[in-house]
Amino acid sequence: MSDIEDALARAGFDASESVLTRRQAEVLALREQGVAQADIAESLGTSRANISKVESAARENVAKARETVAFVEALEAPVQVEFEAGTDLYDVPDDVFDACDDAGVKVAYSGVDMMTRVSEAAGDAVVGREVRTPILVGVTREGGVRVRVAPD
Repeated sequence: MSDIEDALARAGFDASESVLTRRQAEVLALREQGVAQADIAESLGTSRANISKVESAARENVAKARETVAFVEALEAPVQVEFEAGTDLYDVPDDVFDACDDAGVKVAYSGVDMMTRVSEAAGDAVVGREVRTPILVGVTREGGVRVRVAPD
């Protein structure tokens, strides 16, 4: 497992810039290489339960970091269109395209692709063609679509 230093260096890990501790990064890198928790624990002189806790905390930190980035991207998006519960998914692209035209932003998706992206990103907030929970569709300056589901 001495190649862990190389793996961290190749991925550009910098503990001073990361939400992960060095140990969390090491464990994630090894797990991504297919190394079992028990083997990691043995090589690091600790228990499998400890490695499990480290991995769990690392994955939670990654999920929080992704959520934070998604929030900020949606917040900074020059185009933001809210859709209430009961909206037909088929109405979403035209409303978003109209808002993008008004803002001078080009969208990187076709209408069908946008419906698919919105539906997938919204999860249970969209069922079939119906928006069941209010959502916010943001379009970045680069034309990327970001979907935020209203909190319960």
